Amino acid sequence: MQASQKPGEIQSVGSGRIEKSTFKPLFYLSNPHLQTILSNIIHPPFPVVKKQRLELEDGDFLDLLWSETRSPQTLLILHGLEGSIHSAYAKRILNYCNQQRIAAVLMHFRGCGGEPNRLLRGYHSGETGDLRNVIEHLKSGGISDIALLGYSLGGNVTLKYMGEAKTDAAIHCATAVSVPMRLDICADTMDLGFARIYQRTLLNRLIKKIHLKRDLINRHDRIFPDPRKMHNFRLFDDAFTAPIHGFDSAEDYYQRCSAKQFLRGIDKPTLIIQSQDDPFMNPGVLPVEEELSDHVTLELSARGGHVGFIGGRLWPEFWLEKRIHRFLIEQRFV
Repeated sequence: MQASQKPGEIQSVGSGRIEKSTFKPLFYLSNPHLQTILSNIIHPPFPVVKKQRLELEDGDFLDLLWSETRSPQTLLILHGLEGSIHSAYAKRILNYCNQQRIAAVLMHFRGCGGEPNRLLRGYHSGETGDLRNVIEHLKSGGISDIALLGYSLGGNVTLKYMGEAKTDAAIHCATAVSVPMRLDICADTMDLGFARIYQRTLLNRLIKKIHLKRDLINRHDRIFPDPRKMHNFRLFDDAFTAPIHGFDSAEDYYQRCSAKQFLRGIDKPTLIIQSQDDPFMNPGVLPVEEELSDHVTLELSARGGHVGFIGGRLWPEFWLEKRIHRFLIEQRFV
């Protein structure tokens, strides 16, 4: 954030790469926690999907869920931390794709499809290898034009993938929503105030997965602490995420995997949808225009919470799906 910018104020830039969002919250839902919580508890009907299991070379697997429509142009969706097809935002976007006859597939990260994965390793905010495997799988099935869509952690993975190396020619464009672009800042923010409730909910799910892998943990060369003593993300990431996935520490993991540093390397049209009142982070995660490539648009709203963006005049209306669709139309993807 530039020195002249005040909290809650949209940055004005001439290039158009940082833009003010058209989103307006429902007048009685301007609070970021209401936006965040209600968007997660208002569940749409379960979408019509078809499941596919993708076996990986290391002996593990990924579960993919396909929309009703199939096409060489396909939207590849990445969920957030401990998300899945059961997440409200995942149901909404897949229902929307079915209604609009947009071909889409949801990629479950390892262990998020309702069944524990086979290996001790799982997924994390910088795991782009599995994404590459899925992209190769889609291409082998005749899909030649892919748009990426990542929510929260999945948004960080999306942006890191888009900027860390030359993008696969099959990638048309990307959208990332409510992205923790500085993992260290987000870890610290989640350990403060009301955000600790969100942290506790997510930590409980992560700790449960560690317990399910007790046998694999016990066979590891490293001695791990009791996961129940992990009271925040930094402790958990330092004790489990980092050593299991080849990082020296939580800080090493955060520094190497935060998407913010990869934004200048993005070479395909990319839209980042972010609210400035996101309770999972603070303004320090937001890049300035010098940190964005010419292909990136950061769309900021003053309100919206974390993957919330509930608008409307009287009754709640979900804004995200229509905005994502409009971007795909603008990019001539659909």
